[in-house]
Amino acid sequence: MLRSLAMLAPSTILNHALACEASAKVSNFPASMNPNSSIGPYPDSTLPDGVRSRFVENINGLRMHVLEAGFEGANRPGLLLLHGFPELAFSWRKIMIPLAKKGYHVMAPDQRGYGRTTGWEPGYDIDISPYRRLNSVRDVLGLIYAMGHLTVDVVGHDFGSPVAAWCAVTRPDVFTSVALMSAPFGGTGKIPFDTVNKPSGKPSTKPVLYEELAKLPRPRKHYQQYYRTREANENMWHASQGLHAFLRAYYHHKSADWEGNKPFRLASCTAKEMAKMPTYYIMDMAEGMAETVAKYMPSDEAIAANTWLPDEELWVYTEEYQRNGFQGGLNWYRGSVLASPEQELFAGLKIEQPSVFISGASDWGNYQNPGALERMQNEACTNMVGVHFVDGAGHWVQQEQPEKTAELLIAFLQA
Repeated sequence: MLRSLAMLAPSTILNHALACEASAKVSNFPASMNPNSSIGPYPDSTLPDGVRSRFVENINGLRMHVLEAGFEGANRPGLLLLHGFPELAFSWRKIMIPLAKKGYHVMAPDQRGYGRTTGWEPGYDIDISPYRRLNSVRDVLGLIYAMGHLTVDVVGHDFGSPVAAWCAVTRPDVFTSVALMSAPFGGTGKIPFDTVNKPSGKPSTKPVLYEELAKLPRPRKHYQQYYRTREANENMWHASQGLHAFLRAYYHHKSADWEGNKPFRLASCTAKEMAKMPTYYIMDMAEGMAETVAKYMPSDEAIAANTWLPDEELWVYTEEYQRNGFQGGLNWYRGSVLASPEQELFAGLKIEQPSVFISGASDWGNYQNPGALERMQNEACTNMVGVHFVDGAGHWVQQEQPEKTAELLIAFLQA
């Protein structure tokens, strides 16, 4: 059971955290590269019994904050949990103990740009090459080696899913099985083949998706296009409704609690088809994400009744993002544009380890990239043992339905 902070006002929670942080060891990274250099671990009261907050130094330039369960004893198999956006290691809190009880050493880091991990450079006008996907693989490889594991099983949710997939592609000797959640892996791509004696053809005149969306009668834009813009961080970090309200509306809008989440397969990756998705994916052109989700703010009664993300737990996210802003996480979207050249080294390779896909039945993430779910099952993963859509869960499946998510992961890991 989570040690409740419900009786504390948000300011009291923050003061408690700051008091703990003040006594923590200061990192050796330069302050300009380390905006949270004096940050300490979570107070014990923030986490479930049996989960601890700690730091691991010198991980690919990072001082990495990690939540850990099943750390008692030796020779436990390693299990790595990778969060997405806009989340934290804290997002795994509800399933870490069930997994640890099955004998695993469970590790959930705040990834580069997030939470209490430091050593990453903040800002928009920076070198974003450290946010390349394969460098994220290097981050987690360094972590598991530092934690004393030569092999691990890896689980990734949202943006953590492609990181987990590329872990499996690039180092199958280390990442011996992979569970992908909410974001299907469409494969490693291809390099043009047998083209030397074939005409290249005329350049395509078909407008790119972003241009097509902008030309719709109701002009739209793709959320990833927006996330790469300079204004995205400021819009969410200093949302007019307040950061806490923004996060509440964002998490609600993408969850099964919002009755409008009834996803289905899209016929193609055209503007007309893509515009059938909710506005948190295909946004109105003139609005930022703060304005987009504000329309779906749950009522006070609904917030009070929420059991999967009660307000005292949401305050953990609010305090972390209040300190950092969102730009660290947003830089992952910008870094993904740089990924193709080095990822071409692995073109055509498949995930041959045992794999599974777990997602909420109300999660549009299953279908936001038309065809990716089918490519994952039929091409990208040669040993996929199951695809599971969990009833009563939207995008945040491990938080909305933790018992079922843990059950499915345990069945996969122990098969």
